[in-house]
Amino acid sequence: MTDPMSFLLQRLHAAGVTDVLAVEPATGGLAATAGLARRGDGTSVFVKAFGEPPSGDAFAAEAEGLTVLREAGGIATPEIIFADRDLLVLSVLQPRPGTGAFWEQLAHALAHLHTTTRYPRFGWHRDNWLGRRRQVNTWDDDGFEFFAQHRLLRWLGEPRVEEALDAADRAALERLCDRLPELLPVRPACLTHGDLWALNVMATPDGRPALIDPAVSYTWAEVDLAHLWTTAPPPEAHVFFELYAELTGLDRDWRERMPILQLRQHLAVIAQFDPDWGAADLVRATLAPFRRQP
Repeated sequence: MTDPMSFLLQRLHAAGVTDVLAVEPATGGLAATAGLARRGDGTSVFVKAFGEPPSGDAFAAEAEGLTVLREAGGIATPEIIFADRDLLVLSVLQPRPGTGAFWEQLAHALAHLHTTTRYPRFGWHRDNWLGRRRQVNTWDDDGFEFFAQHRLLRWLGEPRVEEALDAADRAALERLCDRLPELLPVRPACLTHGDLWALNVMATPDGRPALIDPAVSYTWAEVDLAHLWTTAPPPEAHVFFELYAELTGLDRDWRERMPILQLRQHLAVIAQFDPDWGAADLVRATLAPFRRQP
């Protein structure tokens, strides 16, 4: 690829956004090239593109996710300025403030999303994308079967996962999947962000919590919770977890479930990134109780 910022400028001009003067790098994203584009009127927009798009519908699916989170879930997301197969242009958000009050607002917003969008089935009307890999969203009435097949076992065929996990690891994952109804409580499906790690939490210009980079589906709310819990949220975020648990009526055992629910994200990281930042070790640690003893 040419210089990443020149690449984004070329994509913007090809899409007819010709008043951009310069593009500066933006931090945080892992799957796509991202930047802040300064326009002739002095305003800026956020722009991202793939060098080789994983699919022609990746940005359309992301734009749909941002829209449904805002319109159905009432949670702030960036404005969609332009989206096609090669380019996504969004309004600019702000870094989140480092205050407990901000995380309290997020607890209320996420609890509202999860408690007002319950749905009778698990899945979504289309597949979408988790990073550069397809997220399979085939409808299922059974949350345990949906999570096992489309959020865990789905990753076993990925080349990097096959390399990282041996036969004993894979067998342990299959045994865990068989026992999911014993390990997790029955919960309804609801609209979830789907990739809710700490860096996907930002702020609107007036300081309200806002979310980016979704991989939406109807599934268990605790999938979102697990991702935040295990991706190094800042110290001031502790108030979020206490308040979210209170607002949604979580039982006292929710923390013990987080490693199992986060297996899905660890497997996705292994599949896409080298190094995997310790994801394979975390998977093996979670699977240890499901290995058969000699």
